[in-house]
Amino acid sequence: MKSRDRKPQSPARLLRKLLTAPLVVLAAAIILIEDWLWDDLARLAAAIGRLPVFRSIEVLIASLPPYLALACFGLPTLLLVPVKIAAFYFITHGKATLGLLTVIGAKIIGTALVARIFILTRPKLMRIKWFAWLHEKFITFKARVYGVIKATRLYRVTHVSLLRFKRSLKAWLKNRRGSLRRRWTAAMRHSRRRKTT
Repeated sequence: MKSRDRKPQSPARLLRKLLTAPLVVLAAAIILIEDWLWDDLARLAAAIGRLPVFRSIEVLIASLPPYLALACFGLPTLLLVPVKIAAFYFITHGKATLGLLTVIGAKIIGTALVARIFILTRPKLMRIKWFAWLHEKFITFKARVYGVIKATRLYRVTHVSLLRFKRSLKAWLKNRRGSLRRRWTAAMRHSRRRKTT
């Protein structure tokens, strides 16, 4: 039996693929950023939160009643609106690089704040029935989207590249710390010798 020829795609389906391709790339980029930054930024925010200046603020946030905790959880989004407006201003006035860097900076800071505030307020937020329901639906939807995006070749290639970059960065930072520690130790020894002579 002869294999049937593939049917040509309809113009509507082809147009839909062309229009959704950039959105898939954008979604993959956002997922990669959140995937890579969420845990690391949450740890960084936790380390900052342990500083005496911020510790009392974190205790206050964790003790808020459910709906005030919800308002606090939404606060970073509102705080970053002026930053996003500034980024839009830079882009429309011919400073696209500065605008892009502003957006990336806002995304990183926003992710760190949201991650930390969510960790602090989660027990209270889950007491709000509709929020807990939305959270469960969002997690299910996100898992489905992640599954589709992570199955793409673009994601797999970028994921491997980022793993390599992260390993290289860790190795470089480790060597840098070792070098700085050796210099510091040498400087301290030299300082002690000068004092004794």
